[in-house]
Amino acid sequence: MILPRYGHPVEGERPRNEPVVSVDAVGDAVVVRLAGDLDLYNVEQVRAGLAGAIDRSPSRLVVDAREVEFIDSTALGALVDAHRKCTGGLRIAGPQDPIRRALQVSGIDRHLTVHDSVDDALA
Repeated sequence: MILPRYGHPVEGERPRNEPVVSVDAVGDAVVVRLAGDLDLYNVEQVRAGLAGAIDRSPSRLVVDAREVEFIDSTALGALVDAHRKCTGGLRIAGPQDPIRRALQVSGIDRHLTVHDSVDDALA
């Protein structure tokens, strides 16, 4: 049985994957690649991935959001918390249009830098 976003089993829905795909050092920066739905059900995994990256004391923290399909307010809050804790600041790279809109509607894009690609965010 697969539990989708709202907790009701749905036949044929793909299983929920881990939201944190990878955490990689790139020079003195750290790139955290996230994917799928980022929501109340996995926000603690997102927080843990971001906290582990921050513990490395990167010059900047880049969140690769190219594969993120949905983000709710709890996950947006996790990004804001990580931004506050990271001395080098947090940059979001490659968000799809729905994620970019969520960042704009919430006003988070005024506090976090949003880039079109990971390479741009690392530059």
